[in-house]
Amino acid sequence: MTGVLTKPEASKSPKLDDDVRIKDILKTLPRDVFEKRPIKAWTTVFIDIALAAIGYLGLAIAPWYLLPVLWVFQGTVLTGWFVLGHDAGHRSFSNRKWVNDLVGHVMFLPLIYPFHGWRIQHNYHHKHTNKLEVDNAWDPYRPEAYQNLSALERGIYTAVRGRFWWVGSIGHWLVQHFNWNNFSGKQREQVRFSALFVIVAACIGFPLLISTTGIWGFVKFWLMPWMVYHFWMSTFTLVHHTLPEIQFQPAETWNEAQAQLCGTVHCSYPTWVEVLCHDINVHLPHHISSAIPWYNLRRAHRALKEHWGSYTIEREFSWSLMKQITDRCHLYDPNQCYRSFSEVRDR
Repeated sequence: MTGVLTKPEASKSPKLDDDVRIKDILKTLPRDVFEKRPIKAWTTVFIDIALAAIGYLGLAIAPWYLLPVLWVFQGTVLTGWFVLGHDAGHRSFSNRKWVNDLVGHVMFLPLIYPFHGWRIQHNYHHKHTNKLEVDNAWDPYRPEAYQNLSALERGIYTAVRGRFWWVGSIGHWLVQHFNWNNFSGKQREQVRFSALFVIVAACIGFPLLISTTGIWGFVKFWLMPWMVYHFWMSTFTLVHHTLPEIQFQPAETWNEAQAQLCGTVHCSYPTWVEVLCHDINVHLPHHISSAIPWYNLRRAHRALKEHWGSYTIEREFSWSLMKQITDRCHLYDPNQCYRSFSEVRDR
């Protein structure tokens, strides 16, 4: 089933027929893209550990003028660690739940990221992708809601929707994943365990790092790679679902197939980023089914392009792309997808 592409309105993404469902798209994917390959998965874990060890060694012995390059390398490697934990969170790393939980906690540990808190919230994002006021990833405010914010809240929102987008994931990390009181039942216990796991690790690791290498060692070995990770995480997650033509839909008009296929951006990054970050930006198939392991995403993407290419949205990463997004994609507008802050202020 391919449906009929309707001509989009000005500045809006293509629209699927209303009768197209996720199951129709899934039927066009090869069955083997869902197969887990343990040797591939574990080999990648060990390679990533080796790359991180090389990065830390480099930071320890390199002259000061090479540190920025090594920070970018190490932060990108640790983003790859996060992607492996990301697969574990979707249960696409292993068939065994305890293995997924173990890998997720270990891969997230250097970033002091609570695994279960992230896993539960991220799966919620997949269930409600681009659903206005429900999705928890870069959900835009309506103009009236923005104007009713306090001055501090408005300032923070304006910054992370503008030129300071690259710190947006820090707020998401801090606010959403450590408060287990936002959860209930078994989920609450899981989130508490993950939060306390990284808190205890930080309480032991940070003083040890500072006592042996000083404050500068803390900055050099942890803080700067961590900031690079958040640059990538903020950038990736913003671009995954945000362009001037991609609209967040209210719950009453939201359509799952439309949101997952036409509301997801395939963005190409430099090859070294794609390799170190394990194809996390081959994002369309991941939203059609989060059960697809990272190493099968490109094959699944080719199948989606073959059967649904008229509906897919692709971009190449550039500073002009980020300028386009951060200049325009600020506040929800039902007619033109987004309105900028300046448009709202001028009215």
